[in-house]
Amino acid sequence: MTATRVRGIDHIGVTVPDLETATLFLARAFGAVVLYDTLRRRDGPRGGPDVERRLGVPVGTQQLAVRMLAIPGEDMGVEGPGIELFEFEGPRREPPARPCDFGWQHVAFYADDLDEAVRDCVAAGATLLAGPQPLPGPEAGEHNRFAYLRTPWGSTLELLTYPDPQPWERAAARSRARPAQPARLPRLETAGRTGCWPTDPDRPGRGRSEPRVPVAATAAEVWPTDPDRPPGSVS
Repeated sequence: MTATRVRGIDHIGVTVPDLETATLFLARAFGAVVLYDTLRRRDGPRGGPDVERRLGVPVGTQQLAVRMLAIPGEDMGVEGPGIELFEFEGPRREPPARPCDFGWQHVAFYADDLDEAVRDCVAAGATLLAGPQPLPGPEAGEHNRFAYLRTPWGSTLELLTYPDPQPWERAAARSRARPAQPARLPRLETAGRTGCWPTDPDRPGRGRSEPRVPVAATAAEVWPTDPDRPPGSVS
């Protein structure tokens, strides 16, 4: 019997308290590109027995919006892995998993310049849990380091870099996949873009005359947030 042949990770699904704020974070921190909306707010909500059975969620849970983004690949296209954002409402919304909890508990991104990547994520609204640390044991190397952060909605994020040979490679039968080095990209504030990021014009309370929000490099505390997010929800 042989293992099922897969070609790699296609996308990672993340449930967030507010789709637009999460989109802004991923765009600012990683240059994520919006590919499409699987469920636009104007077409939702989507719920009922079929959704509950298909997703394994409690009775009464509804999808409000679903969006697919991608992390840019080597030439600023969309060859990188997908990130699928979900926004739900319903009887159960638990806090994000911590590394000690069962389940898929963090996502790791490779960075050529770890310190710069950490600064970008913090400026985008993430919280650094501890400064970059040396990778341990079989992953060790003079310049091999990692750091853990928390996204604005509370999920755990890892940034790591390992440009130096690692001890485990000396006896390994196969290599480990490493993302290709991308072309050097201009930072968002100098990329000649409009300075705006499209948002859902059908979100309750947002008029069609203002369907975009600024994405210039500003401190996280002055970011636009969703005024229609229920009181007490996770920021």
